[in-house]
Amino acid sequence: MEHRSRLETSSMSLHMMAMAFMLCDHLWGTIVPGNDWLTCIGRIAFPIFAFMIVEGYFRTGNLKKYVKRLFVFALLSEIPFNLAMGSRLFYPVHQNVLWSFLISLGLIHWNEKVKAKKKLWLRLLVGCASVLIGYIAGLLTMVDFYHAGILTVLVFYFFRQRKWWCYLGQLICLWYINVELLGGFAYELQLFGETYFFVRQGLALLALIPIWLYRGKQGYHSKTLQYVYYAFYPLHLLILGLLKFL
Repeated sequence: MEHRSRLETSSMSLHMMAMAFMLCDHLWGTIVPGNDWLTCIGRIAFPIFAFMIVEGYFRTGNLKKYVKRLFVFALLSEIPFNLAMGSRLFYPVHQNVLWSFLISLGLIHWNEKVKAKKKLWLRLLVGCASVLIGYIAGLLTMVDFYHAGILTVLVFYFFRQRKWWCYLGQLICLWYINVELLGGFAYELQLFGETYFFVRQGLALLALIPIWLYRGKQGYHSKTLQYVYYAFYPLHLLILGLLKFL
């Protein structure tokens, strides 16, 4: 009998890690600002969630129900998100991340429909159009992470296979999205008499470690746990939003 000692992650462990990292980031952004280590850890959360959205599309038994659940929780999350991130009930300049995922799922489904036609030129055309539409839609709708969030999901869709060139594609694209496209705050480092700048958002690339250790295993699963995944987002935002007013 073959003994396998390699370290693997499961769907459950990825969800748990992403929720913990997201909580760290939102704590930094709401009630404990100034603790940079929290948001540094938090950078890892979004790519894991983006990866799991793609996995969810291919592994769900009922796509309509999957999308409907996301839509319902996107609606439920809007006021908690507004309270936590905008300190008000109505915050039209920024929408919660579940809308980012719904737009991404629509683009993925479009690509899958075209793939069934087995016309390479059409697949390439729709793939390029999806990137452009996702970019523009993310900016216009002002969803969380804007265009970068939708593009991150598409990266995990287009480079979904477990092949070396897909891993390389994920690495290069996530580096571009997080370091070049998002950029933002950078830490100054002094090494060997030279000054270097390390973009904090670049820490998001660390998410590739647990993602690459995933081999399709679900881990423990139940209906209750499934709804815990969904409910955690609006509930923790609501609590943090209310705590900001205390």
